[in-house]
Amino acid sequence: MDQAEDAGASAGTGRGGEPGAERPEARLENAVRVAEQALIEFEIAVETFRIEVDNFSRLHHQRLGPMYARLDELDAQIAEARAARTGDPEDVRRAQEARAAVMPIPGVEELFNDWLDSDGLTPEAAAMLTDRPVQPPKRVRPTEEARKLYRELARKAHPDLAREEDERKRREEFITRVNAAYARGDEALLRELSAEWEAGPVPAADRLSQSEELYARLEWLAQRKDLLSAVARELEESAIGAMLRMAPDDPDRLLEEIAEQLLAQVAEREAELSALVQ
Repeated sequence: MDQAEDAGASAGTGRGGEPGAERPEARLENAVRVAEQALIEFEIAVETFRIEVDNFSRLHHQRLGPMYARLDELDAQIAEARAARTGDPEDVRRAQEARAAVMPIPGVEELFNDWLDSDGLTPEAAAMLTDRPVQPPKRVRPTEEARKLYRELARKAHPDLAREEDERKRREEFITRVNAAYARGDEALLRELSAEWEAGPVPAADRLSQSEELYARLEWLAQRKDLLSAVARELEESAIGAMLRMAPDDPDRLLEEIAEQLLAQVAEREAELSALVQ
């Protein structure tokens, strides 16, 4: 059955489209159904981009965090050396501000435990500032098959397709597990979840909705779309989102280019500091 025939059947009309056979709520029900599917597709796209931003953000901090920390420390040392040489009150003030900017904040160390410990930079982090080989950060980027499985599960099990509260809760719990597996790029678990959903209880058939309920449903879908649009804009306008848009097909190469630039800046700062303390 093609799309036109399907729409006609759902509206209760024959192939001739006799107007007398059409239920009053049919067009509204079809609008709700189309809006639901469009919203699910949009949510899938937003969630996929959010995962890409999260993954790239983690890789960015793991790879480049030590270099940013080294630059801040060198800036503080340069300011302190300049203040010690000139004795100028303004230079002293700038040195104090630069040092305060790199002083550890209580409770922050655990947020950076991948490359900071009580002694400062970890060996792994220090190695990132040199030419010594290091273990690259683990990549978590869902495969095409994982993306396909995720999209199929989101379409089938999305909570927005539920009409009863119990069914909505079941779907929400299941989709939470699906999202977690997708965020880890766990293709095998996504396959298991797909099989689990297929073997699960069949949702109860949708009851005929009244016009007021359908209008309320459309209003809720519109509000949900606005919320997702705001989330999408926030992701796209974030620093990491902007970086991803610069190199959507090869973000790893972008990280390498930024790392090269930071290493050059570290070398420049070290040379400047060396000239000041001689």
